[in-house]
Amino acid sequence: MPDIQKLSLDYFARLQTMLAAVDTSAIARVADVLYTAWSQSNTVYVVGNGGSAATASHMACDLSKGTSAPGRNRLRVVSLADNVAWLTAIGNDIDYHSIFTEPLENQFRPDDVLLAISASGNSPNIVKAVEWANAHSGKTIAFCGFSGGRINDIAHVSVHFPSRDYGPVEDGHLILNHILVEYLRAKIHAS
Repeated sequence: MPDIQKLSLDYFARLQTMLAAVDTSAIARVADVLYTAWSQSNTVYVVGNGGSAATASHMACDLSKGTSAPGRNRLRVVSLADNVAWLTAIGNDIDYHSIFTEPLENQFRPDDVLLAISASGNSPNIVKAVEWANAHSGKTIAFCGFSGGRINDIAHVSVHFPSRDYGPVEDGHLILNHILVEYLRAKIHAS
């Protein structure tokens, strides 16, 4: 029978070790890309699968609502994981690898931002979306874990959480969301 207190302390230690290894200058570069998107009225599209789809939805909510300031334009953020009818139609009628590129074809404009979330960094539909945004004059951000995967290599800026443990990696992505919201809220309110 596992000891929940021991398990909790072990998990906290793994999370702290991973967080200590994150490159904070990469976080600063992500913040700059998002602030520029806000200042130029570009749209940020967020994508992810599974738990990362839930993180994409969470981020779209937090970045949209949590950074708004009275009398200032708002950061436009859309989670492409939220339209189940569209995702399943594309997956069924075209292929699952295209579930994010097809909506991008309809909505994405030059200088818009794609924020891709993937623990492995190798999900084919996420890789394809980053490649598509790069090819269409977009800015790309990757939040990844494990060894970083393909999106770590091809995104314009990447925050890599160096762990092979899904839980801490996914926690790191949500922590980063909250850090960015707090920073952008303060910067937008001060502008």
